[in-house]
Amino acid sequence: MDAGSLNSYSNLKGQSRCPLQEQLLQRKNSKENMDRFIPNRSAMDFDYAHYMLTDGRKIKENQTVCSPAREAYRKQLAETLNMNRTRILAFKNKPPAPVELFPTEHSTASAHPTKSAKPRRHIPQSSERTLDAPDLVDDFYLNLLDWGSSNVLAIALGNTVYLWDASDSSTSELVTVDDENGPVTSVSWAPDGRHIAIGLNNSEVQLWDSASNRQLRTLRECHRSRVGSMAWNNHILTTGGMDGQIVNNDVRIRSHVVETYRGHQQEVCGLKWSASGQQLASGGNDNVVHIWDRSMASSNSPTQWLHRLEEHTSAVKALAWCPFQSNLLATGGGGGDRTIKFWNTHTGACLNSVDTGSQVCSLLWSKNERELLSSHGFTQNQLTLWKYPSMVKMAELTGHTSRVLYMAQSPDGCTVASAAGDETLRFWNVFGVPEVAKTAPKVNREPFSHLNRIR
Repeated sequence: MDAGSLNSYSNLKGQSRCPLQEQLLQRKNSKENMDRFIPNRSAMDFDYAHYMLTDGRKIKENQTVCSPAREAYRKQLAETLNMNRTRILAFKNKPPAPVELFPTEHSTASAHPTKSAKPRRHIPQSSERTLDAPDLVDDFYLNLLDWGSSNVLAIALGNTVYLWDASDSSTSELVTVDDENGPVTSVSWAPDGRHIAIGLNNSEVQLWDSASNRQLRTLRECHRSRVGSMAWNNHILTTGGMDGQIVNNDVRIRSHVVETYRGHQQEVCGLKWSASGQQLASGGNDNVVHIWDRSMASSNSPTQWLHRLEEHTSAVKALAWCPFQSNLLATGGGGGDRTIKFWNTHTGACLNSVDTGSQVCSLLWSKNERELLSSHGFTQNQLTLWKYPSMVKMAELTGHTSRVLYMAQSPDGCTVASAAGDETLRFWNVFGVPEVAKTAPKVNREPFSHLNRIR
């Protein structure tokens, strides 16, 4: 069971920091500590240095006028003996000379040109922007950050939901709920990027129109306690509560509860629909992951899971469906587990398990590369970028001073926002710039496709 409570929120209410304001970080002057140069002895030629400091200077001082031929001979001799150097001290090693594996004389014009290797992407080790996030609830089981398709980031700070527009860095307040209903325990953008669902501590869910700043409706009687996780599947809003229940809500109709999934014995803290909308993954504080299939759903009785995965030994909040392999799911365990596991959701088989060494709070797949990003707690509170499927660490991004509880990905897939218990929101350019999309192949149109009918 992972630590997570709302007590920290009550202690932070008295703070007066302005939310989502950029921090002015002091940077060290690049000219500091630049007055010491320590020569590298291994890269120096002491015989030549001694010659230049003694005999070489005498020759230059006593040098008389000589003929052009003798002067040319002296220059050629100096060049051959590498005596034209002006530096005596060396401060770094010279790069090794390139080794030619294949002599050029054996190469032929008909040889196939080698394919140029893809340049390694530079991954910045520090966040490109840091915003203040006062009153951010430090609770492992909640989901308080989401980045919508309209490029607007939503974050819940205490009883208030703020919107940060990434296109112009503007901040606006969407809603502040009453103390008896709050704090906010989850936020989730609808696929249209305009409507947003807000889960509350009193078991209710509010639906808001962010464009008009207007509340559309309140979903009640879904759960008996707080709603800590939500996921959209078109017009279906799936909610997970502390009561262990998972509810599918059709937001278009008055009687919104259309399916109920029962399988978790404790709080549901992670929910993710697959890209096809056919399978739902749920993680709970009971250390269990369930895979639910939409085709098995029934409005008359609780739906039976497709797979029950019990290999984790701590709460499972981090869930991520692979964008390039539809039946691949990554899950991350809490402080007592510390592993990332990969599952084939068709068969329920565990494909791999990697010990990360710390609590796994969140997982995100890259949309452009075969890479996976994980956020962690004690001891480093870092973000780790993994190469899939080798699971070799590509980078470790540090800066947060408390566990990185929440992550969200920008619509273009390049930038990741992370929020931590240190009450900061950081932005990382971790996934790079996507490659230019290839032009779609020309499709052969059917004969007479431009005509409505043939007379």
